[in-house]
Amino acid sequence: MTQIVLRIAILAVIAYLLALLLARLLGRKLISQMTFFDFIVGVALGSAVVNAAIITPYISLSGFVILIVISVLTLIIDYSHVKSITVHRIVQYEPVVVIENGRIVDGNLKRIRLNLEELMMKLREKDVFNVSDVEFAIMEIDGNLSVQLKSQKQPVTPADLKMPTEYRGLTRDLVIDGKIIDENLNYIKLSKQWLVDKLKEFGIPDYKNVFYAGIDTTGNLYVSKKQQGSKNRSEAGLE
Repeated sequence: MTQIVLRIAILAVIAYLLALLLARLLGRKLISQMTFFDFIVGVALGSAVVNAAIITPYISLSGFVILIVISVLTLIIDYSHVKSITVHRIVQYEPVVVIENGRIVDGNLKRIRLNLEELMMKLREKDVFNVSDVEFAIMEIDGNLSVQLKSQKQPVTPADLKMPTEYRGLTRDLVIDGKIIDENLNYIKLSKQWLVDKLKEFGIPDYKNVFYAGIDTTGNLYVSKKQQGSKNRSEAGLE
C-alpha cells in the first residue's frame, strides 16, 4: 500500500508541474477575460491533471492522495515565490508594456498572444477609444490592462486648478435593516437620541422602519426607508 501511495504522489507531482508549465504556455488569458474556448481548455487541463495521477484500481485512494499532494505543492510554491525572486519569475508572469507613448508594441502583443481586437476591447473597457491618447498600457500578471493617459488627456482635478477641497472619508453605517449600529454611533460621538430625532425630521418615527441610514464626514445623513414588501418579509422572519 505504501508503494501505491508513493506512486500516486509522484504522478500527482509530475501532473501538477506539467499543469503549471502548460498554463504558462497557454498564456495569461486563462486567468482573465476567458472566452468559451479558454474555459473549455481550462476545464480539460484540470481533468487531465487528475486523470494523469489516478491509478484505476485505487480511484478513491488516488483522489485523496492527489488532493493532499496538490494542496501541499500549492502552499509550498505560494510561500517560495514570496521568498524567492527566482521562483516568483518562474511561477508568475511579469507585467508587459503593450502601448508606449501612444505606440502599440507589437512585439509584446505577439509575446503574450494578444491580438489587436482584444487590446482595443480592453482599452474600451477603460473608456479609452483612441490609442494615441495613451501614454502607457501595461498587461498585468492577472490579465487586466492598466492604462495611463497622456497628461493632456487626463481629467482635470481640483489639484490641477489649485482648488482647496474638503476631506471625504468613509460613510458610517448607522442603521441597517432596522437595527442601530451602536459601535459607529459611539465612534462619531453621537447619541441614539440624536439619531431618533434626525429620523423624525425625515418623517420616520421608528428606526425599525429604516432599511439603511449612514452619515458621511461632512455630517450629511442618508436615509432609505424600508419598502412595504421588505418590511412584511422582515416581520414574517421574526415570527
